[in-house]
Amino acid sequence: MTSATPSRHGGDRVADVLRAHGVRCLFTLCGGHISPILSAAKARGIRIVDVRDEATAVFAADATARLSGLPGVAAVTAGPGIANTITALKNAQLAQSPVVLIGGAAPTALQGRGALQDIDQRPLVEPHVKLFRKVVQVRGLGPALEEAFEVARSGVPGPVFVECPVDLLYDEASIRQWYADAAGKGKGVADRALRFYLNRHVRKMLEGSDASEPVRAHAVVTPRAPQGALRSASAALAKAQRPLLVIGSQAVVQSSQANALAAAVARLGVPVYLSGMARGLLGRDHPLLLRHQRRQALREADCVVLAGVPCDFRLDYGKHVRRAATLVAANRSARDARLNRRPDIAAIGDAGMFLQDLAQAAPPDSVRWNDWMTQLRGRDDERETEIVRQAADPGEFVNPIALLRAMEQVAGDKALFVADGGDFVATASYVLHARGPLSWLDPGAFGTLGVGAGFALGAALARPDSEMWIVFGDGACGYGLVEFDTFVRHGIPVIAVVGNDAGWTQIAREQVKMLHDDVATVLARTDYHAVAAGFGAHGILVKHMGEVPAALAEAREVARKGKPVLVNVWLDKTAFREGSLSM
Repeated sequence: MTSATPSRHGGDRVADVLRAHGVRCLFTLCGGHISPILSAAKARGIRIVDVRDEATAVFAADATARLSGLPGVAAVTAGPGIANTITALKNAQLAQSPVVLIGGAAPTALQGRGALQDIDQRPLVEPHVKLFRKVVQVRGLGPALEEAFEVARSGVPGPVFVECPVDLLYDEASIRQWYADAAGKGKGVADRALRFYLNRHVRKMLEGSDASEPVRAHAVVTPRAPQGALRSASAALAKAQRPLLVIGSQAVVQSSQANALAAAVARLGVPVYLSGMARGLLGRDHPLLLRHQRRQALREADCVVLAGVPCDFRLDYGKHVRRAATLVAANRSARDARLNRRPDIAAIGDAGMFLQDLAQAAPPDSVRWNDWMTQLRGRDDERETEIVRQAADPGEFVNPIALLRAMEQVAGDKALFVADGGDFVATASYVLHARGPLSWLDPGAFGTLGVGAGFALGAALARPDSEMWIVFGDGACGYGLVEFDTFVRHGIPVIAVVGNDAGWTQIAREQVKMLHDDVATVLARTDYHAVAAGFGAHGILVKHMGEVPAALAEAREVARKGKPVLVNVWLDKTAFREGSLSM
């Protein structure tokens, strides 16, 4: 006896679109509202990665999007499942990351009537996405998903949301049976009216669902800055005596262009600072690359090119760039290009392509910038010397700078760093060097804590040949610690290093100084390594600097064998980032 072939259902339509768009992993936390999508995606060879918190699913999709240049996809159940994603959605929106979130919903005929997990999801989600699409017919599932993939990548990238009610996802026979049962067999006027209404509702919902339409991925046109802006920027660089280039995450949104962008930056010959996802673009030790004293350099520069970088709090709302300088802002977003400071030249289009075009247009003679570069390099070297000195300061436990310097020496050439925390992670940004393009992940402008586990999960699956490191503050570690269960179940060999100084130190440092009160900033020297071990990972405790080299070597060896590991390092307090509170 052979089993009957399962009939096609709405989940198949969703999964067909995912496969057509090259989706390799679907991140999720299961729920009855979305089960057909998960089953259909699995049947088509898409890896289903189930996590312990819906926010993690979206963070993971965000990471895959940043590294691949293609939208990352998560699917979560209705109501509280969707509500749990809001922080991660907003983080993706502000980081301009193309994410497709598929959300379940109560049956179409029962919405607003007190069904399980039924809420009006539009006002909750719509402010945080580029597109909110509510599907009301089975035949609309495919087109809605196709539109979502296109919108997520076009113009300024960002997250989109597609709401798929549960009664659109199961097979037609089951749907008709559900509604027949709901209609009942009563003969009264009210019973007949209910049957009439539900039968009409089902007909509309299923109308056209038997038609077969081709599923295809639509090409997205990359927006290019106008030629006038390109000529003006080229002329400004040609006249500059002290030019400076600042490159941010948006410049590498086309991840496949990272190497071409790096070559263009080298051809331009302009001293450069890298931030966000652009860290590592030029490798570890490129002669044009600067890491320290950016504020001072911006105040001295006579021509500043901001590529995918808005004048937000990170540039003191534009005040870091002196008024006499020629400011060039290359950005996909006209709003971001003009945020807080109107540029002299606004190059509205893809920032990465703009730099490539600029390098081809008329690369200036960078030899005359040698003295400027020598000045900047000298200050950089002075700061590095100071960091080395501070790393030698003794203490009761482990000096965080010394720990990070040890990690810098140990991490391999294929290391990919995920940063999740406040004070410890901000210190790491001065000490750890991204190994190459797209090898550093941090939350972005929203400054979200809790991204670490999801980012590492998505990054490890997008770049399986990488050596995956999570740099955790002890506060941030608490958000994603449960996902060590996910790492173990899915065989993701991350190396997590927790800088454990028993506090929310970035907040405490300024709070105590200004308010003379450490209220709500004190944590314990929690055994994070034991929690990770309880989930089946490998845990290591380090209390003294002499233990660090062996612990890091052990962690790498454990990860090489395919097992996730957490190294819990007790840190001393430092004044390395005194006065660093941002507003």
